[in-house]
Parts: sequence; C-alpha cells; structure tokens
Amino acid sequence: MKPVVFATILSLFAAPLWAQDQVTLLLDWFVNPDHGPVIIAQEKGYFADQNLAVTVIAPADPSAPPKMVAAGQADLALSYQPQLHLQIHEGLPLQRVGTLVATPLNCLLVLADGPIKTPADLKGRKVGYSVGGVEEAVLGQMLKTHGLALDDVELINVNWSLSPALMSGQVDAVIGAFRNFELNQMDIEGVPGRCFYVEEEGLPPYDELIYVANKNTMNVDKIRRFLAATEKATQFIINHPAESWEMFANTAPELNDDLNRRAWADTQPRFALRPTAMDAGRYATFEAFLYDAGLIPVVNPVSDIAIDVTAR
Repeated sequence: MKPVVFATILSLFAAPLWAQDQVTLLLDWFVNPDHGPVIIAQEKGYFADQNLAVTVIAPADPSAPPKMVAAGQADLALSYQPQLHLQIHEGLPLQRVGTLVATPLNCLLVLADGPIKTPADLKGRKVGYSVGGVEEAVLGQMLKTHGLALDDVELINVNWSLSPALMSGQVDAVIGAFRNFELNQMDIEGVPGRCFYVEEEGLPPYDELIYVANKNTMNVDKIRRFLAATEKATQFIINHPAESWEMFANTAPELNDDLNRRAWADTQPRFALRPTAMDAGRYATFEAFLYDAGLIPVVNPVSDIAIDVTAR
C-alpha cells in the first residue's frame, strides 16, 4: 500500500482525561480508511461513552507495533492474522482480542491489459513482494493451485513500492497489494490493474486486520469497552456511509482525496460487524496452512492465538 503522509499521532479526547481510563492503540500503518471504525468512534464520542480516553498512534515502522505491545509499551496494536501466527512462534506474548477487517485484502496484482490472464501465466516471470515469509507462502499456494511452484517465478523485493514496480514494468505481478488501495491507485493513475484474490486461489480465509494485546498483561475490561465502541462506530458507518466518510475525511486534510474516498467505499463492507466474535476454525486452519508451508515448527492450539474477550 502506498503510504500517504499523515500526522504521526492522532489523539482526540471527548471528555476530561482524569475521568477516563487510558488506552493506547498502535496502528499498523498511516491513518487510512482501514481504520474507519477507530476514527469514527473517536469522532462520535463512543470511546468517551465507554469511559475511555484512547490515544491512536501511527507507527514510523509498521513492524514495530506488535513488538511494542509485547514489551508493554501500548495496550493494543493493529496487526494481521497471518503475521500473528508467526509472531507467537517467535515468542511474542500476543493474542488476538478483536477483529477490524474480517476478510483478506491481500491479492496478487497484475496489469489489467497485460499478458497475465491467470496465475499460471507467471511461469518464468517476475513477481514483486514487500515482506518475506508469509507472502512467499501465500504466493506459493496460489501458484500450486495452477500447477506451478515458487521456483517457476523470479521473486524481487520491491520494498513498499508495489504498484509503482508493477506500473513501471519492473515486475509482472506483485503479491501483498491491498485490493482496496492499489487497485484504486492504479486506476487513478490511468494504469488499471487486476487482482487475483488469495481466498479464491487456494488460500484459507483469514482476518486481515486484528487487534492484538499482551496475553500476560491485558486489561480485558478495557478491551471489551474499546471493542464495544468500535462496534457501534461500524454500525454507524454501515448505516450512514456518506456522513461517516465526511466525518473521517475531515479529521485531516491529507485524508480527503479521491484515493481515500474510493478506498472507503471498498473497505466498508469488510469491517467486522462483531469485532469480538471469533471463528476458531479459521485460526486453526491458517495455523495448519503455515505448518504445511514449513513456516512454523509446530501447530499451536487456537487458545494460544486468539480469544473471545466476552467469554473471559
């Protein structure tokens, strides 16, 4: 996803600080429509209604938030389900406590009018990526579905310049592009793209954006109230799409542009309507997928990965 410059810290309080419980949330990236329920909950005062003062921080390093939560430097972080599985195996004391975006956003992106009509056409071609490990496993599974293997393509690390690398011809496809952003960005720039959706190409479905907390130190009561506020904000977004977009866009001048407007519309149906709800089978299946791909040494029980905070 191409970053846009936003304020590093968005800290909006709707009531006196001394009357409220403090919660610090680290985002996964710069503020963007993926974070709609969080921003709307601030703007509508839903956090304050739950006696919470929430500080929202956009990271300088997108890989840092889960590590900071694991180190006790924040209450919550936004992360990704695939990465959470790996982070737990790396020893980070993290658990999923809620869901923000309940479907994959990741896709294999190609030029709409290019030579790649199916993933099978990637044989002998170049594929760009940003983050190794999970993205390689995802691509490997997609290729396997079409009778290919990773050895049949040339992998090129393009850092975070996914769509620019594709539009410039540096690569023939990119994995890790978000369908709600890169597709819109390319269309705006007059170079339409086409997505092959990971969940339609052999990947088990997963939660794209999740809230993670330190399993040893989390305050379950505050997390429940936080998620109740974001659930109410999601309902407002669904019921009032135009008004919620205007509210979101007016929080910072950089947000009010065509890319974010399009991304808002595309992301809206993917927000988790029940952020506390947990599909244990989804987490078990993805853990097994990572094990079969050789990315994790053992299969952890779901209880080590994700919890339903309403049941605690």
